[in-house]
Amino acid sequence: MKQMQIVKSLALAAVMALSSVSAQGAVLGVFTYNYGTGQRNPEGTDTLASGYVRVADNSAVRFRDVFDFSSVGTAVIDIVAPPGLTEITLTLTAEVDRHAAPPPTPAEAPDLAGLAAQIAAQTGLGPASPHHFLGPSPRITATPDIRRFAQTHARPGVSALHIFHDLGQALHDHMTFDAQATHVDTPPEAAFAQAKGVCQDFAQILIAALRSLGIPAAYVAGYLRTLPPEGKPRLIGADAMHAWVRAWMGTALGWVDYDPTNACFLGTDHLEVGFGRDYSDVAPVTGMLRLEGGQSGTHAVDIEEIGDPKDTPRIQDIPRIQDTPRAQNIEPTPPPLP
Repeated sequence: MKQMQIVKSLALAAVMALSSVSAQGAVLGVFTYNYGTGQRNPEGTDTLASGYVRVADNSAVRFRDVFDFSSVGTAVIDIVAPPGLTEITLTLTAEVDRHAAPPPTPAEAPDLAGLAAQIAAQTGLGPASPHHFLGPSPRITATPDIRRFAQTHARPGVSALHIFHDLGQALHDHMTFDAQATHVDTPPEAAFAQAKGVCQDFAQILIAALRSLGIPAAYVAGYLRTLPPEGKPRLIGADAMHAWVRAWMGTALGWVDYDPTNACFLGTDHLEVGFGRDYSDVAPVTGMLRLEGGQSGTHAVDIEEIGDPKDTPRIQDIPRIQDTPRAQNIEPTPPPLP
């Protein structure tokens, strides 16, 4: 079992505004805002210590705890917007305890044949069961190009963890982060073909590749800390929601998270909101609006560390696997995993 400790507390402020301008200035609709769970995620890496959501309007607001696909007890807000409302602003303020886990080790992960046997031995069907994350989902299927891409990194006898890492690094090398190249409904195969996209595209392409090899893979939505240390580069995905991949690496390691946009396993700067089969399971806002005129939305995030950082590793300092031919070429070369 992995040993963990609370290494830092982070204060999170997220502001989302939805507005509509029309001749009557009227919005009528019901939608849900998913702001995460108060429980730990499957790997126990972060826990919501406190949090609240403020809705700045006169709409009818209902708070409820529900069971959904992504987690047990996810907290959501139902909002019924009456006629005449022209703007809705939601502000989430929270304190999250971020826990540290030792980096995954290749020796603990089976090869693909061993992984298949361990998946078959899993009899539970809870939200975190690997069985849910093997097949196609509403937004993710393995197209021939992505399948061929995956197969080039599936050498016989190589551990599933190595394959996970090498695929993530190869995708990072193949893709260019471009916020204008795709939109929320761009299929993974289209983003892969043009080799451009955002974190959602990086994550969903990697998930499609992993599932084509029989590796259970989930889509994780969350936030990325916005302020890097002095002298370190700014992280892609800061000041917005971020997305990464969670893959099941067998009974010994369980679920392991990897960020293909930044080509690294997770440190202590990622804060999870929820996980699911693809983006549709964890979209921050879902529902229906009936209106006249245009509709626009904005989203802003600020994360600040509070308390003692205790020399916790930042995203650029996380050790990476480097005992495979591909991984040996990663630059810069950090210390090897134990």
